[in-house]
Amino acid sequence: MTYVVTDNCIRCKYMDCVEVCPVDCFYEGENMLVINPSECIDCGVCEPECPAEAIMPDTESGLEAWLALNATYSTEWPNITAKGSAPADADEMNGVDDKLKKFFSTEPGNA
Repeated sequence: MTYVVTDNCIRCKYMDCVEVCPVDCFYEGENMLVINPSECIDCGVCEPECPAEAIMPDTESGLEAWLALNATYSTEWPNITAKGSAPADADEMNGVDDKLKKFFSTEPGNA
């Protein structure tokens, strides 16, 4: 099992999860974070820290595409080890539907 970041992180990117991760397995894209599934130790401390509730265990059904997305972009985006600032509109974007199609960016972040 591993944890994966899902679509509600897009344009929220609060980064509270980064602060608690004991193995630094988060990677930063322009407008979301992902977890490297081969580095994640399945401790679960990140899940309750996410204000957007965007982190889930890969044992939940329907997360196969998110596991693949996390695996792909964790090899392309820079590793992030410290909490940065959330986007100014993060609270407004929390809970918006269909973020993957509307807002996802493949560009790396500024870590």
